[in-house]
Amino acid sequence: METKKPLVIYGMGDGADKVLKEFELLHIKIAGVMASDDFVRGQSFHNYTVKTLGQIKEELKDFIILITFGTNRPEIMEYIKNLSKEYEVLVPSVPVAGDCIFNRSYLMRNGRDLQQAYELMADEKSKETFRNMCWFEYTGELKYLFAMESTKDEAFEILNLNSEENYLDAGAYKGDTIDEFLHYTGGKYKSITAIEPDDKSYKKLVELKGDLPNINLINKGIWNFDTYVCFTTGKGKGTVANNKNGVLTPVTSIDTLANDVDFTYIKMDVEGVEFVVLSGGVEHLSKKKPKLCVSCYHRCCDIYRLPLMIHRTNPDYKIYMRHHPYIPCWDTNLYCI
Repeated sequence: METKKPLVIYGMGDGADKVLKEFELLHIKIAGVMASDDFVRGQSFHNYTVKTLGQIKEELKDFIILITFGTNRPEIMEYIKNLSKEYEVLVPSVPVAGDCIFNRSYLMRNGRDLQQAYELMADEKSKETFRNMCWFEYTGELKYLFAMESTKDEAFEILNLNSEENYLDAGAYKGDTIDEFLHYTGGKYKSITAIEPDDKSYKKLVELKGDLPNINLINKGIWNFDTYVCFTTGKGKGTVANNKNGVLTPVTSIDTLANDVDFTYIKMDVEGVEFVVLSGGVEHLSKKKPKLCVSCYHRCCDIYRLPLMIHRTNPDYKIYMRHHPYIPCWDTNLYCI
């Protein structure tokens, strides 16, 4: 889009850094930086004095607000929804991992793969979610994001978990997705294997979940083969694989772990290396077809290359896509059965 309106970024984190970096490449200048009233203390961000909405309003009158942070907190999401009723509000698309931007050039390069992935979606809701995600990433308009929301209950109806599951939690963090698994199985299961590379998160994971029956907690990363990879702890909750810096950490693969356990359900939220992790589970996925929950929002290319890879690995998979309330389009997952 083209506009002559002043641009104001809302947020001061990693997302704002990425947006400003991209704007610099495109020679786009912003008019200011705002934050919630409680956070404004006269500080500066990228040489801009951080101001309240009221202060911005006094100075600029008519402007566009660019949301540059992520949230799933209901009260903040509601505030942003109300903000969009009074102002023009957009969410610039910057990936969690990688440098690719979902722009016109991206669409021209990857249009065929996007179409093929779209055609793999197993139901109309998945196709609708796929379309809305593409439109949201391309335009930044919140109407597409809100149109693709669905509940976790709906997603887990697709998975239909039961008391016989052998669960692999790849990227277990402190156990939040174990809690989710227990909720949807009524606390009954065969086994849980949870793998987490970050030492601090792993320690908390052991403290919170170590007493569960038939649970195996592993202080490693997940990869496509057994080796060592450098990991860095991100600004959010994620631990990111980085081949240049960070702590050298042992990693293993789905297929290696499956030598000991016949996994029936695998969840992976691994900060942008889902493609790598899936490639390390080709044997198990092709032979056993475990249920899958795979994050598909970390990299722009994940929306098409993850469904295509899953289909190549085992064409019998039915692939669904659901997005759960979050700004921007984080917590968008593939549910495969």
